[in-house]
Amino acid sequence: MLTAFAAAAADDKTHSVLIPELPDLIWGSLAFIIILVFFIKKGLPRINAALDARVEAIEGGIKRAEEAQAAANAALERYNAQLKEARVEAAAIRDQAREDAKQIRAELVEQAQADAARIITAAQAQIDVEVQSAFVALRSDVGAIAIDLASGVIGQSLADDKKASALVDQFLADLEASSKAAK
Repeated sequence: MLTAFAAAAADDKTHSVLIPELPDLIWGSLAFIIILVFFIKKGLPRINAALDARVEAIEGGIKRAEEAQAAANAALERYNAQLKEARVEAAAIRDQAREDAKQIRAELVEQAQADAARIITAAQAQIDVEVQSAFVALRSDVGAIAIDLASGVIGQSLADDKKASALVDQFLADLEASSKAAK
């Protein structure tokens, strides 16, 4: 079989491998044009439609992503604004609470000082009453002792209240005068 091909090649010396014969060129070009027209009419619109659908899907996805990003940014801005507002409000509440605490503390201190002053005044009054009571009791006891001593020294009874009172008053006055002179 190789010999048949070699013999055919030897007969056809004018035929070029790179340039086809004219009938082959015409029929090949005609077949190419028919296939090309068929591809342009039928295949190319389908490919373009598929590419257009793909482009629309990608652009739609990008647009949705941009919208979602814009919505997320807007939500973040709202959140940050609310957070800032909440922080300002919390600071105002803390400041108000501090002021209220200072006011309450001042009121309590004032009330405690008033109560302490009232207690001190009541205690001082009580002490004054007790001192006065003790002074009266001491005066009567000293008077009774002085009368007993005077009765023993004088040798007469000082049972008369007027005389005894006058004598006791004079003795106490002398006693006070001597204590003042000693100071």
